[in-house]
Amino acid sequence: MTGFRPKYVTFDCYGTLIDFEMAPAARRVYGARLTSEVMDGFCESFRGFRLDEVLGAWKPFDEVVHNAVERSCKAWNIAFDPADAQAIYDEIPSWSPHPDVPAGLAKVAKEIPLVILSNSMTDLIPHSVAKLGAPFHAAYTAQEAQAYKPRLQAFEYMFDMLGCGPEEVMHCSSSLRYDLMSAHDLKIGQRVFVNRDHEPGIPAYGYQEIRSIGELPGLLGL
Repeated sequence: MTGFRPKYVTFDCYGTLIDFEMAPAARRVYGARLTSEVMDGFCESFRGFRLDEVLGAWKPFDEVVHNAVERSCKAWNIAFDPADAQAIYDEIPSWSPHPDVPAGLAKVAKEIPLVILSNSMTDLIPHSVAKLGAPFHAAYTAQEAQAYKPRLQAFEYMFDMLGCGPEEVMHCSSSLRYDLMSAHDLKIGQRVFVNRDHEPGIPAYGYQEIRSIGELPGLLGL
């Protein structure tokens, strides 16, 4: 238990709450064409290029995916077809929550308002929020903020919309690179690393670590 009672508990969505299937989607599109070694390398490149694509000026997320796929194809000498990138992007609304999510969120939501800050689009995020099994006070997107995480502008937009300071928030994410490093720099009141085994932890960034959203109520003393 942290002893910290936030005004809002905020969350990354894809990866933390929704099972982030970008690499599996890429495997479904390309797997039959590539060796397993090349497929693994492609997925790693795709992951890195997606991050690089969100660090500059905002652009629609389908362009982020398109550009990251195109750059990954170039890196691995694979013929690029825009339809392949679109097929990956089109899977996003079908992704489901991690099994531990609905019950844990529902318990916290009875006591503290829940908020999402997502690298998503306004037409995509409702499909995901509807599956989470708990009421959300708000779900803010990079499209609204005109900036993707890890850019601080995305978080600043959320604080402005909520009318609170970073010290009043607990932010939960499975990603240090996209969320928790920025949350540390902004001095968000409490940071929670939801370890989904897709990024290594770096304890120097000062967070509480849990392995499921089911542990979150206990962290809040609920």
